[in-house]
Amino acid sequence: MERKLIAEPFKIKVVEPITMTSRSQREHAMEAAGYNTFLLNSRDVYIDLLTDSGTSAMSDNQWAGMMLGDEAYAGSANFHHLETAVREIYGFNYVVPTHQGRGAENILSRIAIKPGDWVPGNMYFTTTRAHQELAGANFADVIIDEAHDPQAAHPFKGNVDLNKFQELIDRVGAGKIPYICVAVTVNLAGGQPVSMENLREVSAMARNHGIKVMFDATRCVENAYFIREREDGYQNKPIAEILKEMFSYGDGATMSGKKDCLVNIGGFLALNDAELYQKATQLVVLFEGMPSYGGLAGRDMEAMARGIYESVDYYYIQHRIEQVRYLGGELAKAGVPIVEPVGGHAVFLDARQFLPHIPQEQFPAQTLAAQLYIESGVRSMERGIVSAGRDKNGKHYLPKLELVRLTIPRRVYTYAHMDVVAEAVIALFEQRHLIKGLEMVYEPPVLRFFTARFRPLAQ
Repeated sequence: MERKLIAEPFKIKVVEPITMTSRSQREHAMEAAGYNTFLLNSRDVYIDLLTDSGTSAMSDNQWAGMMLGDEAYAGSANFHHLETAVREIYGFNYVVPTHQGRGAENILSRIAIKPGDWVPGNMYFTTTRAHQELAGANFADVIIDEAHDPQAAHPFKGNVDLNKFQELIDRVGAGKIPYICVAVTVNLAGGQPVSMENLREVSAMARNHGIKVMFDATRCVENAYFIREREDGYQNKPIAEILKEMFSYGDGATMSGKKDCLVNIGGFLALNDAELYQKATQLVVLFEGMPSYGGLAGRDMEAMARGIYESVDYYYIQHRIEQVRYLGGELAKAGVPIVEPVGGHAVFLDARQFLPHIPQEQFPAQTLAAQLYIESGVRSMERGIVSAGRDKNGKHYLPKLELVRLTIPRRVYTYAHMDVVAEAVIALFEQRHLIKGLEMVYEPPVLRFFTARFRPLAQ
C-alpha cells in the first residue's frame, strides 16, 4: 500500500496547549487589532501561521546546548562553534552574529552601498529593500516573469532573469551596482527556489562586471531540497553538499537564523572578503555588540550552531517540504486559488482570484487574512499592496501578486492541524462573495504592514 503522508521524523516530548475561541471573541479581537493580524495577541490565536520566523520547535540537542552557554563578553566558545558550523555547512570564511536577519541586512547595506547605487534582486523582500533604500540605493527587480504569475508551472520561479540583470548593468553601469541580492528561496514569490544553473550564470555575469553576489540565505535549505528534487544531476546528493555548491557562487550572505537554522532568535552576516568583514565588525559593535556575539547570548549562538547541522538532515527537510505541500494540495483539490508550485515554507492564497470583487486599493489580501482569522482562529499574513508600501513619491506600489501567506512553523504542527486549516480556508472560499474590503486608518512611514490599522468599508 502506498503511503500518502511522510510521518514526522521526531517524537514529541513537550506540548503547549492551544484553545479555540468563539467567533464573537475573534470579532472583538480583530477589531481591537485594527484588522491587522500582526496586532493580535497570541493567546487569541488557535493555529498560528503568521510566520515561520522564530516559531520553530527546537530539538532536545539544541536545548541541551542552551545549558552550555559561554556568556563571556569576548571570545565566547559558542561563537567559535557557530563560526565552524557556518564554514563547514555554508562555506563562508567569516561570520558576524546579529540579533536576527535584519541586523545583518542593515550592516551589509551600510558597508556596501553608496547613495545613488542600484541593488538588483530576484523580487524584493520588505526589510531587505528598506535597508537598501535607507542606505541610498534603488531596488531593481530582476526576477523572471513567471514569478509574478501565480499559476505558472516553472520549477524554479525564483530564478534571476539574466537579460533584466544585463539591461540594468547597461543602463546604470556596473560601478553603480555594489552587489546583486539573490534570495534562496524567494519569499514574496511564494517560497520559490532558484536553480543551481541559474546561480552559476548569475555568478559568472556578476564577476565579469566586478559585481558581488550576496545571498538572502534565510531558507537556503529549502532551496537545496528543491534543487535535489527538480534539477538533473542532484537527485542523490546530500543536502549539505548542494548547499556548499550554492554558496560557492556568492561572496556573502545575510541569514535570519529564525528560519532554516531552527532557532527562536538570531542571525548573522557571512562574508568571504576580509576587508568587508573588517568593516562589518566595526559596525556590529555600534549596532549589535562585540564581533564575537553580535546581538546574541552565547546560548543562542550554540542553539543556532546545532540547528545548522540539524537542518541539513534529509528526513527533516523532506518532511518539512511535504507537510507544506500537503496543505497546498488539499486546497488546490477544492479549487482554492493558490500560488503554484507550492513553495517551501508556506502556502500562498491568491487573494486576487479568491476575492476578485475587491479592488487592490481596498486591500484584498489584508481583508482575506482578517476574515480567515474571524472565521476560524487561524492567523495568516498579508503579502500584497500593504507589504509593498509606497514609492518615493508617496504612491502605493502595486505588486502583481496579492497574496495571503499560510506559513508553517518547523516541527510544530501535525497533518491534523493542516486539515483544520484546509477546512477553514475552503469554508471561507465558499462564502467569499460576502466579504467586503478594508480602508487604512493608520499608516507608519516604514514597513507599514507590521503596525498599520484598518477598518471595514461601509456596506
